[in-house]
Formats: sequence, C-alpha cells, structure tokens
Amino acid sequence: MATNSSVQTISVYVSDDFPVSEGVAQSEGMSFADDLVLDDIYRLWNRRERRALSLWVDDTGSFRVAGDSPTGRAGNQVVLDSCVTVMGTDSSTQEILLLVELEDGCVEEVYLLPLAHLIPQADYRLVRVDRHAATQRFAEVACVSFSKGTHITMGNGAQVPIEDLKVGDRVLTRDEGPQPIRWIGQTTIRATGDFAPILITKGALHNANDLLVSPDHRLFVYQRQDKLGTGRSDVLVKVGNLVDGERVIQQPGGYVDYFQLLFDSHQIIYAEGIAAESLLIDARNRAAVPDSFSGNEPQPTKDHLRYEVSASLLPSTDAVRLLRKAASS
Repeated sequence: MATNSSVQTISVYVSDDFPVSEGVAQSEGMSFADDLVLDDIYRLWNRRERRALSLWVDDTGSFRVAGDSPTGRAGNQVVLDSCVTVMGTDSSTQEILLLVELEDGCVEEVYLLPLAHLIPQADYRLVRVDRHAATQRFAEVACVSFSKGTHITMGNGAQVPIEDLKVGDRVLTRDEGPQPIRWIGQTTIRATGDFAPILITKGALHNANDLLVSPDHRLFVYQRQDKLGTGRSDVLVKVGNLVDGERVIQQPGGYVDYFQLLFDSHQIIYAEGIAAESLLIDARNRAAVPDSFSGNEPQPTKDHLRYEVSASLLPSTDAVRLLRKAASS
C-alpha cells in the first residue's frame, strides 16, 4: 500500500501525443525502445497538455500506478524503459524518459517524461535510444537537492555554502544534533518544466536569505497554531505545493547546479534558516547514490515522514502566508 512518502507525481505525455510525422513509423505514437526507429521525426500535437501520473514503490522495489493517479490504472506496474534523445530543427538536443505501463505482462501505455520543454508542432528527429540511462536520469531528477550557494547550518552554528562542505563535516540536525555527512552528490540539470528549481524568497518562511531547491524538496514547519487543521504541530510540506508566483516562484531557464546531502539516516537540517529534509534513499533515486550507500536495506527514517501534508490541505493561493503565520503565532 502506498504512503505519502512513497508517492511521486510526474507530468507526462502519452504515446499518441507525440506521433511520427515523417518516417518508418508514420502516424504511430512514440513507443518503447525495441519498437523505435532512428531518424523518425516526431511532432507534439498542438495544445496537448501533460497528464499527472502518480507512482508508488511496492515491496519489491517496482513502480506501481497509485490509486488516486489521474492517469493509468491503479496497481499496474510501470517500468523505466529507456532514455531517448531527439534533435530539433535548430540542432539542439534534449532527452525524454520513456516509462511503460504493463497490465498482465502486456504494454498498456507508453509515457513520455521530457527533461526539457517540447514545443508543439515542432519537428524532433530521434537520434539516440539508450536502454540503460533511464534509471540514472530518473534518479537524478528524483533526488531532493539544494542549489549551489545555499548556506547550511553546521554543528557549531557556522553558516557554510553547500559547495564547501566535505564528507565528515558535522551538520546540525533537528532530531539528533550534529551529525556527520556520509556522502555529497552533485548534478547539473536543465532548469526547465517540472524540474526547474523553486525559489523561496527571503523572509517568505522566515528564511534568512533566498533559498533555491528542487521541486520535490520537503520543508519542516512547526505550527505554533494548527492553521492547516492537521491535528498536529509538526508538518512536512513539499515546496512544489507552495508556489504562488510571488513569494515562492519556480525559476526555469538555463541550468542549475544541485547538491545532495546524505546522512546515516534521513534528517531535518537547516538551510538559510529553514528546516528542510536531507536526501532519503528510495527506489526512485537509488541509482544516483554510490552502491556502498544504496543497499537493499531501507535507510533509517524518523517519525517526521508521517507528517507530510497533502496538497489538498493547502490553500491554493495563500499557503505561504498561512504557514508563516502558523510558525510565528
């Protein structure tokens, strides 16, 4: 059964949204790796909207369609098939992850997860099919990450830019005091679409400076008054659910340098004065972590994982003000 901490919602196109406009597979939608033909030209249908696909990880480490997913059939397995590269008419390239939904061993649907923006009615030539890169690329975008320049609170109270940290440095944690860093990851990805970083402007949530993090990053908020009606004071809130275009803003464009901090167990640490989670290893991001840290045993966690607030409990336009008031009342 899926829990809040194991469900991830991604925005995808379905196969027929991206058919071959010229080539061997004329008029057919993008398929899985074995059926693809290099040099076929694809075109995104005009005004096609991405669909929300919610996935959870079962006891075997397989992805399944979540029960409340708007797309797909609940319980069906979803596999990461391949990472394909397409080239636009301006010779620019971008990657698309292909996910395949299976029902009774048969292909039910093929989903496209573009790692950059696809332009409707533009031509894209298929130039590469990589059957091995999908797991790694998906892991990279699934990691919760801080951007370069983020100040992390150390065990002695010092504020250190994340890029200056070293393995073994002791970082202040909410639950266990100073704890040593076991691994530091670094990735550079395109800041586009759903993967563009989110800026929490200075003071929006009592943060000392601007904070730029990955969209799935969760913040820890202590409510002095239960403004969200959760029945508890401790809550975890995904930053992607806080975007209001004013105080919390998604920032597409260019590239972003991301850093990941791993401890012996999942921790709440302090970044620019905000309590935020460290990296939690799971089936989605395991491939991005060295093998010595990503065995089959689950990473120890704290009770705070049970405190994640679903988007339905957050007001659509005033969540930041409400949380700021809850934390200061």
